[in-house]
Amino acid sequence: MIVILLGPPGVGKGTQGKLLCERNGLHHLSTGDLLRAARREGTSLGKEAQAFMDAGKLVPDEVILGMVAEKLTELGDTGVVFDGFPRTVAQAEGLKNLLVKLGRQVDRVVVLSAADDILVKRIAGRRSCPDCGMIFNVYFNPPPADGCGDCDLSQLTHRADDQEETVVTRLEVYRRQTAPLIDFYETSEAEVRHVDGDQSVEAVQGALQAALG
Repeated sequence: MIVILLGPPGVGKGTQGKLLCERNGLHHLSTGDLLRAARREGTSLGKEAQAFMDAGKLVPDEVILGMVAEKLTELGDTGVVFDGFPRTVAQAEGLKNLLVKLGRQVDRVVVLSAADDILVKRIAGRRSCPDCGMIFNVYFNPPPADGCGDCDLSQLTHRADDQEETVVTRLEVYRRQTAPLIDFYETSEAEVRHVDGDQSVEAVQGALQAALG
């Protein structure tokens, strides 16, 4: 089975995708992970991608699709959960053509959703401890009042791309570039299921398991 998880930033695709794979014997496929591995291993596609990134440019779809093709070929018939890919209709069309060549298709598309105010709090509220690596959320999972390990509250870090203004922009980009994929897959052979992402991790995972049934 090939599954695509769609949804805005902060909705929990990464967490849910990994759990889904662990519990179903599927392979979690993130293009970010593919890029990092290709660059680390110095593959030809990795070097090509690095050249674009060094120039401050986006890695072209054909390079990303090349990496996806290599990984799918390596995995054979293993089931895959795509997390964070495709991001655009053009990438979805490229993936469809690639899968046709491999004799496969997208079987299920699961759309996770949550209200914007929840997503903003999930992302903008994140704080991490530079000492132990623990991640907290000032709204949903606040750090201990006396700090974390050897790190006091004043030392917890807040990533630049987790600032509220940046998060709002990321949500706008999602609606403009990625949300149209829902309509794209609604008219494809894949089954599209919708899951409320504003629940506990286990409740969302249960709904995802049911969506694959």
